[in-house]
Amino acid sequence: MKRILTISLLLLSCIAFGQSKKDLTLQEIWASRQFAPQFVMGMESMNDGQHYSALRFEEDVIFIEKFSYAKGEKVAVIYDGSKFELPDGSSISFDEYVFSADETKLLVPTESEPIYRHSFKSDFIVVDLVTGKADFLSRTAGKQQYAEFSPDGKKVAFVRDNNLFIKDLASGSELAVTNDGKQNSIINGATDWVYEEEFALAQAFFWSPDGNKVAFLRFDESEVKEFNMAMYGSLYPSEYKYKYPKAGEKNSSVAVMVYDLAIKTTTKMNCGDSPEQYIPRVKWTSNSKELCITRMNRLQNHLELLLANPVSGEVKVLLEEKNSTYIDIHDNLVFLEDGKRFIWSSELGGRNHLYLYGMDGKRLNAITSGEMDVTEVFGLDEKNSTIWFQAAAPTPSDRTIFSVKLNGKGQKNLLPMGGHQNAEFSNTFSYFILQQSNANEPTSFALYNNKGIQLRMLENNQGLKDKLKEYRLTSKTFLKIPNGQGTDLEAWIIRPPDFDPAKKYPVFMTVYGGPGHNTVENQWEGSNYLWYQMLAQKGYIVVSVDNRGTQFRGEAFKKSTYKQLGKLETEDQIAAAKYMATLPYVDAARIGIQGWSYGGYMSSLCITKGADIFKMAIAVAPVTNWRYYDSIYTERFMQTPQENGSGYDDNSPINHVSRLKGKYLLIHGTADDNVHFQNSVEMVNALVKANKQFDLFFYPDKNHGIYGGNTRLHLYNMMTNFIIENL
Repeated sequence: MKRILTISLLLLSCIAFGQSKKDLTLQEIWASRQFAPQFVMGMESMNDGQHYSALRFEEDVIFIEKFSYAKGEKVAVIYDGSKFELPDGSSISFDEYVFSADETKLLVPTESEPIYRHSFKSDFIVVDLVTGKADFLSRTAGKQQYAEFSPDGKKVAFVRDNNLFIKDLASGSELAVTNDGKQNSIINGATDWVYEEEFALAQAFFWSPDGNKVAFLRFDESEVKEFNMAMYGSLYPSEYKYKYPKAGEKNSSVAVMVYDLAIKTTTKMNCGDSPEQYIPRVKWTSNSKELCITRMNRLQNHLELLLANPVSGEVKVLLEEKNSTYIDIHDNLVFLEDGKRFIWSSELGGRNHLYLYGMDGKRLNAITSGEMDVTEVFGLDEKNSTIWFQAAAPTPSDRTIFSVKLNGKGQKNLLPMGGHQNAEFSNTFSYFILQQSNANEPTSFALYNNKGIQLRMLENNQGLKDKLKEYRLTSKTFLKIPNGQGTDLEAWIIRPPDFDPAKKYPVFMTVYGGPGHNTVENQWEGSNYLWYQMLAQKGYIVVSVDNRGTQFRGEAFKKSTYKQLGKLETEDQIAAAKYMATLPYVDAARIGIQGWSYGGYMSSLCITKGADIFKMAIAVAPVTNWRYYDSIYTERFMQTPQENGSGYDDNSPINHVSRLKGKYLLIHGTADDNVHFQNSVEMVNALVKANKQFDLFFYPDKNHGIYGGNTRLHLYNMMTNFIIENL
């Protein structure tokens, strides 16, 4: 009897414990930091390849410490913030650093101010680890951008006020390489808005390997039309103006220049500077006598690698690629130290793979192979003829680490467990720091040797994992959804934690859907993941689907949407919604969709073209007509409006508002430099003209990210309430 009572009490205790698990709140997700993961900060391989450095913060003091890869022991303190101060006696605060080549100096950005997506300006500080002194790089004339040591560590190049400068650290003298820089006109050593956003190229100067020359880009954007944004918050709103080339409009003229420090002269490379071409990458070869310039035509379907003589400016074609659609820009160009070969990635075989070329431009052999796409090159161990890379394998949602010989033999998936893996290799490629997560587990940091054997765990975020166990969470799982046209689409699903297949549930779809951008990823999504879990706790099935046009399923799948953005993508999302509606546990009358940026464009098309399927939609910062978006991105996938007018108009949401039946919420930041608020204004005009009711909210002075203060909490409160009230 006593034993039965004990067991009964134990069962009741277990049930009570199970019921004690909590539901998530928006305040916890978006306003607290209790779900913030821990990171291993500022890790850099040291020159010897046997040690690495890492940042440590102890109250108000910053340390940079040196560790042994092999033993994991701290062997030295490189920088002790308590022992360094600026000439005025103030302390130094930073969260990133760069060594000089000989590791005797540090360059650290302080008081950083963001400009656009990648660009920022800072008061850079040079720390001399030998003398124990620190000083501002160049404070009196204003903040700097992209400060970078010369290869010998004796000089620093940087950009200020659209001009390129070189600072001699020994003498303290500052040389102006250019002096014609002017806001919204001429830019030297940095890029214009559209290059930064669409080519991910912000710093545009490049030291030669011997440190005697600096190549740089010169932008003339004087003919590019200005875009004006009102900035509120004062009695009289101010106006922010910047150059933004819209589809079909004039681009900047871009020239490639080389400055010779010895003779103090600048030479223009003879690769042209027409606004009808692009220079998306510049890279020195393994010597200082050849500069490699990537040149593309405006439609981005013809690419050339040019070898330029930095003294004469003469160029010759090293490699040429043409494509019937477009060519993606990448950073998988590696010149071998032997000066005779280089590595290049291409989709010409239908998958993105690496190839070995001779410096005469002839392809020697394929390096990588298989039904997968190479996504990143980590580095080349030339001594052992081994290249380390990341690929989308074993599924399109995974990113895993591989090694292969330069001759294409011995390709090996180092850690085939899947998930998202990123590696930082030591200089000798003997070790690497692995960052790994999956759909339901936050990122861990561990040290591995190059055989794929874990040596030690550096941070497994166990505290966060334990915290998550306190909540009613359910696993994100992966599935395939047929699109009704013979293609299975990759998808993930989160069901309510108390899911009962005998019940009917509403479905909330989240979408991006744009070219080369996937949402079905086997990686930790942080706050978004928790928001989806919160919606599941409230009784929603949450789903995301990668439509045609997304990547890592080969070139044909990715480029199938060429010249008709929005058409096939919307068909696939509608097909996915219809498929969900056939499931016995789905309430077919309650399917909604939400997206941001391209996803907002997609959700707007779904609620109009799919008006009979979707009950509600939320569009955050959407493109509503591709005529309003920038030249590089839009023309890559659509050609120009002059060449493909119907492609622009046929799938613009503003031309389909008459179909709207469901509930529609439109959200935008008024200071969005990327997808202009103009898009939502024109959508409103179209909706009013069609006499369609909708909900609208704008965030004053907020950019494309819509964040700062309580902004994210407010935004997700609004979206959550809209979902609950209308789905």
